[in-house]
Amino acid sequence: MVARHNTVLPTRAELRILQVLWERGRATVEEIISDPGMSPRPNYKTTQTILRIMEEKGLVRHVSRGRVFVFQPRVTRDQVGRRSLRNLLEQNFGGSPAELLVNLLEAGSVNESELEELEALIRNYRIQKGEASK
Repeated sequence: MVARHNTVLPTRAELRILQVLWERGRATVEEIISDPGMSPRPNYKTTQTILRIMEEKGLVRHVSRGRVFVFQPRVTRDQVGRRSLRNLLEQNFGGSPAELLVNLLEAGSVNESELEELEALIRNYRIQKGEASK
């Protein structure tokens, strides 16, 4: 099967497993289900099945250590975050970052210091973009 890791987003269960793998770097099924971040503790066989599916999707890979498989992520947090954001933009805001920002601001959850930080980020982005185009 061809890995589709350029377009696939992890499910909620897969994301929980990825969180553990990103923190640890690599882990066995037992280490994953025993991780404090996996509360309540998931079923061993279910986790094993999810990892197999994740491998087919290109999200993780494994190496054998004796009779035990050690899993490691094939995608980074940043890659998943960017894919998730692109997906959110396309599905909910017609691909418009401005629409996303307007909805965020209208939700009333942005305080004054965060507004200033956003403004500074936009200014810095414009400066960097201007320098890159020269």
